[in-house]
Amino acid sequence: MSETPDRADLPGPTAEHALPGPTAEDAPPGPPAERTAPAPDIPAVPVPRDEPPGSQAWAAPQGAPPARGGAVPHGGTGPQGGRAPSAWPAGHGGWGAAGAQPRWDYPVRSSGPSAAPEDSLYHQQARNGRQGALGRLGELLLVVGFLVAGTIAVLAFGAGVAYALGLDFAPEDSERFLDDPLADTVMALAGIAIGIPAVLLAVRLGGHRFAGSVASVTGRLRWRWLGVCAAVALPVLALQTGLLMLWGWLEEGDAGLGVVEFPGWGELLLGLVALLLVVPFQAAAEEFVFRGWLAQYFGGFLRSPWPGIVVASLLFALAHGFGAWSGFALLFYSAMWWGWLVVRTGGLEAVIAAHTANNLVAFCLSLVLGQLADTDTAADAPWQALVLELLISPAYCLLIARLSTKYGVERRGPRRSGSLLPSGPAAQ
Repeated sequence: MSETPDRADLPGPTAEHALPGPTAEDAPPGPPAERTAPAPDIPAVPVPRDEPPGSQAWAAPQGAPPARGGAVPHGGTGPQGGRAPSAWPAGHGGWGAAGAQPRWDYPVRSSGPSAAPEDSLYHQQARNGRQGALGRLGELLLVVGFLVAGTIAVLAFGAGVAYALGLDFAPEDSERFLDDPLADTVMALAGIAIGIPAVLLAVRLGGHRFAGSVASVTGRLRWRWLGVCAAVALPVLALQTGLLMLWGWLEEGDAGLGVVEFPGWGELLLGLVALLLVVPFQAAAEEFVFRGWLAQYFGGFLRSPWPGIVVASLLFALAHGFGAWSGFALLFYSAMWWGWLVVRTGGLEAVIAAHTANNLVAFCLSLVLGQLADTDTAADAPWQALVLELLISPAYCLLIARLSTKYGVERRGPRRSGSLLPSGPAAQ
């Protein structure tokens, strides 16, 4: 067993192993140099080599270790193969300081939803740089698919509830699904209300943007502003309906009101509660689809909002069926004004309020008069209704636009300062 020598027993370096150093004879001629204090250690400053054109030279913070080879570590540091950062953050402590990270000059694509560029108009909210032609086609197919699947699901659920409650189904030659007018109306309105989740899901999954951007430029429904619009819309639309009924009575007498049959207090109260619960969602769904999603869909690749407004207004009128020419003109005309108002106010609140007020007045009046079984829609409106609409729609829209200026309603967004809406890669 061998012994391990102590450190003191180990042989040290000898003269023959020493390296020759400078001597006095090697010193250059001249006066002897004055004795000065040793120079402080200055960290090496890396000098960029092989930098691409346009890149900025950079220096490591105070106290940072020098880079190997005295150059920018291309290919080793940074998420883009060692690309030089444009600037180092202010502060002290060098590389090890908290938050001392460089800012890299390249767009970062988030895996989550992205918002449109800051201060975009309402119809531009789909411009988040996350869609091409195939992406837009996919979003369109998602909306259609969700609408069809949701409608089928609502009808199946309604049929199950009707069977459980012992309600009769309508005859085969009837335009209704259930024989009871109130139950059939409620189920039909619920089927339309499925448009809200259909649009929100398609925008989030297919458009890769925040679902709330369909509601307004702030990313949500502005409830206070919605209340202001509702306070204006309800009396205006009630006045319009009253004037139309008065016009019909003056021309045709009692026949202008149709067949009146009071349903009874029990059915009246039940119907009012059901309509108050369902109609707001039905009206909002139509706005989310036509004035909201369609306008933004076309605004995603067209500069002007008017192509989207025109197409949405045409589809809105066609969706109510083919009736009288005056009814089609009424629907298209009012939809054009409402489309302008959405862009002007930056959200759907004003048109949701108007649509809800109009439908509540119409459905509740039909319930009171016992006319829910009537299958006529707005597409069957007479020419007198069109004349009134020519005045009421611009009056309401211009009044709401003026109020939006008074209340400081935002028509552009999103505001990224203090908000939760990060920009997408196109927001440059």
